[in-house]
Amino acid sequence: MASTSAVTRSARRGSLAERISDVVSRHKSIYADPVDAIEAIERAESLVELIAEHAAAGEAQRQVPDVVIDAVRDRHLFQIVVPTSLGGHGLGLEPLAEVTRTLGQGCPATSWTVSFLMIHAWLLSKLPADGRDEVFADTASPFAPAPLAPTGTARPVDGGFIVNGRWEWATASAHSDWLLANAIVEGPEFGLRFVVLPMSEVTMDDVWYTSGMRATRSNTAVVDERFVPTHRTIGAADLLDSATTVDGDGLAGLPVMSVLALTAAAPALGGAERVVELYRQRLRERVLAYTLGDRAIEQPAAQIRLATVDDLVRGAAARWRQAIAAFRPGATPGLDERVDARLAAASVVRSSRLAVGTACEGAGASVYFDSHPLQRIQRDLETLKGHVVFDWDRTAELAGRHHLGLEPRPTDMV
Repeated sequence: MASTSAVTRSARRGSLAERISDVVSRHKSIYADPVDAIEAIERAESLVELIAEHAAAGEAQRQVPDVVIDAVRDRHLFQIVVPTSLGGHGLGLEPLAEVTRTLGQGCPATSWTVSFLMIHAWLLSKLPADGRDEVFADTASPFAPAPLAPTGTARPVDGGFIVNGRWEWATASAHSDWLLANAIVEGPEFGLRFVVLPMSEVTMDDVWYTSGMRATRSNTAVVDERFVPTHRTIGAADLLDSATTVDGDGLAGLPVMSVLALTAAAPALGGAERVVELYRQRLRERVLAYTLGDRAIEQPAAQIRLATVDDLVRGAAARWRQAIAAFRPGATPGLDERVDARLAAASVVRSSRLAVGTACEGAGASVYFDSHPLQRIQRDLETLKGHVVFDWDRTAELAGRHHLGLEPRPTDMV
């Protein structure tokens, strides 16, 4: 299947800069004046209670409610790491992660979904110029799930590729206009390549019936014999190592797996921080069953448990921020920092789960009513931990091998 030549296509559409300028003038309301890190975090803080209020609805609907998506969009947070040349704010990893942690205090599943849409918009900015032109034509924050496992194929043809496959864990599929998926290139030029398709050409297999993280709607994407032009594809190495970037990219030069791991740990940390507050409130209110009115707040064991939970969460936050500091703008993180990012992310999720479980053990049976947020946060974290980057055994093995001077293996994802 032939495609229009790059020269003709460029002449028809004009330069990317001209296209973006035209879009901004026609759709001024979808762009915001650039915000700094502090303002982005303040905007996230303003959303926490709204997110918490709609967390149960998101779980029931198995997707983030539209009112929450609209509120995040109205605050122009979806484009916080989209390069400024594409209408985004061009912020770095630290504000991205802190915004995600803050949103996690309202609902980990919602925070996970929103942050993935932020990161995936950044990934889409790495497409060739004509691909960026198309995907960013009407928005500074295109929505797309981005399954990383190469469970599909791309067969080279004239002008592009014929794509087939099934991709699990397509987070945010309910809200997206595009699919960004990793595929194995067939033929003599074997390799991995990310392809971008409009969701109208993708079938979603509704499989996301889980005990936690339901609002992420991480269904399975299915593609059958669809043509994808070359300009909507990018080599996996170029995308994952961030070798490709455009002007105003605050994440320029940072490895995708480190950005993903440290940001994806943030909903667990934010959820655990919320649990500390919920548990404190619970102790103040709870009267112990089968007693003569004994109050939980007066029990030394409960006081010790609260301090233990708080200490676990504070320690996790400190470990997380220490790892993030190595990826600040202008930093040149090497293998040491990349391995540490993986270990820190897994450690944060592990400690957050322990903190939440410890609180729930001392909170009484009433917190397991559907209406109580403690049980929902606990189920979200127990499901979230299943992501491959948080597999403690595999991650600790990777870090241990690195400490012993052994080279990473091809599947170690650093």
